[in-house]
Amino acid sequence: MNNVTVYSTKSCPYCVMAKEYLKSKNIEFEDVDVGSNMERAMEMVQKSGQQGVPVLDVNGQVIIGFNKPAIDQALK
Repeated sequence: MNNVTVYSTKSCPYCVMAKEYLKSKNIEFEDVDVGSNMERAMEMVQKSGQQGVPVLDVNGQVIIGFNKPAIDQALK
């Protein structure tokens, strides 16, 4: 079982692409809207050092941006 969190905003096209990619692979994930949840936004910045989205936490591996190879590797 994978543990996947996607930190995203409603207006981010790459966030949508990342979530659609995970759905296409039947991967369940927690979708965190950092635009409306400041506490979780701070969590994302602490994990990644980034303020931009998307940031994915896949089984403890932080992936910045929509990076299919890195996502696939982390899901193995």
